[in-house]
Amino acid sequence: MMIRILVFVVGTTIFVHGHLNQTSEASLTISHQARSLQPGEVVLLNVVASVPTETVTAHAFDTTVYFFEAGQKRWQGLLGIDLKKKAGRYEIDVELTTTEGASLRQSYPITVSPKDFPTRHLKVASNFVTPPESVLERIRDETKQVAQIFGATGPQRLWEGPFEAPVPGSATSSFGRRSVFNGQPRNPHTGTDFRAAKNTPVKAPNSGVVVLSSELYFSGNTVILNHGWGLYSYLAHLSRTAVKEGESVAIGDIVGYVGATGRVTGPHLHWTVRLNEARVDPLSLITALSY
Repeated sequence: MMIRILVFVVGTTIFVHGHLNQTSEASLTISHQARSLQPGEVVLLNVVASVPTETVTAHAFDTTVYFFEAGQKRWQGLLGIDLKKKAGRYEIDVELTTTEGASLRQSYPITVSPKDFPTRHLKVASNFVTPPESVLERIRDETKQVAQIFGATGPQRLWEGPFEAPVPGSATSSFGRRSVFNGQPRNPHTGTDFRAAKNTPVKAPNSGVVVLSSELYFSGNTVILNHGWGLYSYLAHLSRTAVKEGESVAIGDIVGYVGATGRVTGPHLHWTVRLNEARVDPLSLITALSY
């Protein structure tokens, strides 16, 4: 499959604050790489500085993007375009702090293009379409718990290098599809499903900390991994989990096994990714960090 890489480089417009011996030579070059600039995509931002750099951050879509050093004077960060982000032009405000304590700032524009997602019709047990009154409080509590997890941004980056698919099976193009269960429309599908036989080992797509290992009403046996800097993996419908909350895992560690628990039509793995609460396609995360 051909993947189109978009790279934009803009001219340098820099505001310098603080003392800098090499002010006249200071410059930033900002670019990006992504499958596309559309809702649900992960964008890899690149910043190259002409001066020694201490930190780089950016602000976009009402969130902070943290950067890691990816080479001499080269920094990278991940930006998520939410599933429901409206098409249009947006500014990414980049700020760099030099080793001398000066601040360099530059705005980088991107244009988000619209994307239409298809609709899928599924048949599931009626109690997963219209849950009985007895489980409504449980569903509300679980929804709140997961939202609180995704809303937390840790100070450390726990992942390193490219992400890998949790199972070897093929992935469906299910991200963003609006689901209609038993004829009743529901929210868009915010993850990607992988075809896999029951009890296939599910591996951590990258390093992180287990922040949830529990059985949830809709997603069945579920593991959530905190990869740091607001990046999370949510692995659902497992036959059983293999980790406990608070455990650290490395890429490739087994965290559970494929199952058919929760609201499903058969055994498969559901992988959701949240990036600073943006709902993004896990496959775009794999692509973004593979350049």
